[in-house]
Amino acid sequence: MASVTPASADTPASQWLRWLPGLAVLRSYEAAWLPKDLAAGLVLTTMLVPVGIAYAEASGVPGVYGLYATIIPLLAYALFGPSRILVLGPDSALAAPILAVVLSVSGGDPMRAVAAASLMAIVSGLFCIVLGLMRLGFITELLSKPIRYGYMNGIALTVLVSQLPKMFDIPIDDAGPVGELWQLAKAVMDGETHWRSFAVGAASLAVILLLKRFDRVPGILIAVILATLAVSLFRLDAQGVKVLGEIPQGLPSFAWPWLSNMDVLKIVLGGCAVAMISFADTSVLSRTYAARTHARVDPNQEMVGLGVANLAAGFFQGFPISGSASRTPVAEAAGSRTQLTGVVAAVAVAALLLAAPNLLRHLPNSALAAVVIAAAIGLFEFKDLRRIYRIQQWEFWLSMLCFAAVAVFGAIPGICLAVVLAVIEFLWDGWRPHFAVLGRVPNLRGYHDLKRYPDAALIDGLVLFRWDAPLFFANAELFQQRLMEAVRASPTPVRRVVVAAEPVTSVDVTSADMLRELSHNLAQEGVALHFAEMKDPVRDKLRRFELAEIFSDDRFHPTVGSAVEDYLDSPDARKPQA
Repeated sequence: MASVTPASADTPASQWLRWLPGLAVLRSYEAAWLPKDLAAGLVLTTMLVPVGIAYAEASGVPGVYGLYATIIPLLAYALFGPSRILVLGPDSALAAPILAVVLSVSGGDPMRAVAAASLMAIVSGLFCIVLGLMRLGFITELLSKPIRYGYMNGIALTVLVSQLPKMFDIPIDDAGPVGELWQLAKAVMDGETHWRSFAVGAASLAVILLLKRFDRVPGILIAVILATLAVSLFRLDAQGVKVLGEIPQGLPSFAWPWLSNMDVLKIVLGGCAVAMISFADTSVLSRTYAARTHARVDPNQEMVGLGVANLAAGFFQGFPISGSASRTPVAEAAGSRTQLTGVVAAVAVAALLLAAPNLLRHLPNSALAAVVIAAAIGLFEFKDLRRIYRIQQWEFWLSMLCFAAVAVFGAIPGICLAVVLAVIEFLWDGWRPHFAVLGRVPNLRGYHDLKRYPDAALIDGLVLFRWDAPLFFANAELFQQRLMEAVRASPTPVRRVVVAAEPVTSVDVTSADMLRELSHNLAQEGVALHFAEMKDPVRDKLRRFELAEIFSDDRFHPTVGSAVEDYLDSPDARKPQA
């Protein structure tokens, strides 16, 4: 599970091993691990097959392509992925955005749907690889928890609603979650439900949900086997229950996906959107399992590993994949020790396609829908949202806005809105940060905010001003405005301003120019601008921005206390007040 760091980082071999963690693990593989990895791989296979088929159908492509998207990515991640235990494959969280793009560009043609989904995987893979090589693995952390909850709840609803027509065996038009629910409700009221299909699907869903509480019981596998046996024994397929049918025999082959007259923008946006979702989920899973063994997983290498797996899926007739929160625990519980578990599972799925492709021909579509619905139910987050509502209501409503956007406009527009809201939220916190004028509080060390301590004593002729954010283009003017307001609000004429700059972690060109202008304006009024507790990297930037002549070394103080002492010892403090 840990990312292996070679002993010598200077040799060419070690450089290769850095990007191929799987080979590094193989070099230190212990014989005692082999039986556990083999057994865990075979156990994992029993879940990969029905889930892969179900998520393929949910993503708008034929079920066998879910197996293709299982085999190749597992092999690719075993080489390039840093986590020893993570299981990759088709995922319910990606079904909605993939389906949204596939339906809009395929025109109902299954082969165009496969090509579109494969292109999305390639875009997603390239996006992840580029960001990983640029060491931008932190990028998904820009989405706050309430926003993540909002879009995941919206995606969960979208996935659930997309599978209900299969459960009832009622064809409806693609109209977004709200429109589809309305169509479905009207069709059910009009008596269009195929009750045998619904009974099989509902029973399968009940079995999965009832057995879900038992970690070591393969509820999905049991439900799928029971549904398949019911259809086969009672010949329900002859009574109108739709089944998976024959699966093409053979392994996925290399193919260059291409669509004539395709909407490139939709595919690119969709691919980038699923990349963000898949990496957010994968990185959380990877860090969680790494923490259990006190190991560390490099997020940039994780992004590269996920990208290579998606790229491989796209070129071998698959579709976008992600780390799985349902299959990874199965591998762990079965005793998995290394990536060999995924390799064994991939080989077993491939063997099924070669030797027994018709084993699942009687698997009912409504049971597959039940598998996806059960997974979608697990995606909903309500408990923590109640806590967020209790402690920070505006973030709760931000989450609800993201949820509504996904539910009303669909997965891709909703996710794009979530990203935009995350950027706005980030900029707003920096654009309108907290600031304070500081004073002395009796019997309390240090200098504190006058708003919290109205009785704090000010120092004649000195303004202590704290700015709790980086200085950048969006808040530079506000900084200048608030500081000048503090100067004019001083009860005594001001001789010196000291900015408590410990929270100021960065400056840009715009804010540097503002400081130059501010220093000039204050100097014209006989006020000197000083800084306390400014970090060395920020001072280095001020020098690079050609401010060294304006702010000499004596303008910087290691602490606020030393800045106050320097002022009290200066001639400015001894000047008579006007």
